Amino acid sequence: MSTRRTLIGVAAVILWLCLASPGVVVAQEEAEVLPACSDCHTEAEAFVGNPHARGTLTDGAVPSAICESCHGDGTAHIEAGGDPSLIVVPVGFDGSQVCIQCHDLNDDQQSHRNSVHANSKTVNCLTCHSVHHAEASEPHLLARKQLELCASCHSTKATAMRNKPFEHRIGRGGMECSSCHNPHGRLEDQALRETKAGEPVCLSCHAEVRGPHVFPHGAMETGDKTSCQNCHQLHGSNNAKQLKRANVFQLCLECHSPIVGGTLGSQPPSFHNVNLPRYRHCTTCHVAVHGSNRSPALMK
Repeated sequence: MSTRRTLIGVAAVILWLCLASPGVVVAQEEAEVLPACSDCHTEAEAFVGNPHARGTLTDGAVPSAICESCHGDGTAHIEAGGDPSLIVVPVGFDGSQVCIQCHDLNDDQQSHRNSVHANSKTVNCLTCHSVHHAEASEPHLLARKQLELCASCHSTKATAMRNKPFEHRIGRGGMECSSCHNPHGRLEDQALRETKAGEPVCLSCHAEVRGPHVFPHGAMETGDKTSCQNCHQLHGSNNAKQLKRANVFQLCLECHSPIVGGTLGSQPPSFHNVNLPRYRHCTTCHVAVHGSNRSPALMK
């Protein structure tokens, strides 16, 4: 008799579970369905075209999981009616650490953690990049055009490029600040780019002055990426060819001078009387000023 009662009880429990469980499961599922981020945040709708959403769209919408990868779990935020204190908002240096979870570039030349900008503690990922509100025409989610962005800190150089009569046409013709500078350069001297051959970045465009030459000009052989700056003002100049001096002979005499010892260049011969106009235009005769394969005096 007891065995029969036990079997009846087990059967009753099984029947109850069959009838009751589906309703319980449905109720739990309904309780766990939370609004999507895009239901409240209109910027989430615009995020459809964002590079971070590429390949993740579900029925043409960005899944909330993408938002949560940067902003953290939004459950408590939603249950509290959108309390902003219950959601992560990446800002400042701490916010940049969220970016580095995915963008952790770190090699001998550049780093997102220890770059020349990151080490300043006043500049971080979100100083230059705007994840939600970048201009559509700007690559890499830049907050503004490159020259405007760089000018916020590098005002002197930006002013030269904007106002000097002879300057690199930044923002025009495809040239930008990042054409020459690496914003993620690991060290300050690595912030200036170089060619694949390890040459000054200037040679990427000015290939006609590339060596090696049989008779090199000493100013081009200083052994660093800034040798062009020995003669040229790279960001802008009042002088033709962006030279540092208005008169060519004044520039040449900074090295080729009998007045100061220890200069890079030899002294000009005695008949070079710079008081005479004919000797003030050095490049009239010394035409191969960047280096020659025929003349030790760089005359052809």
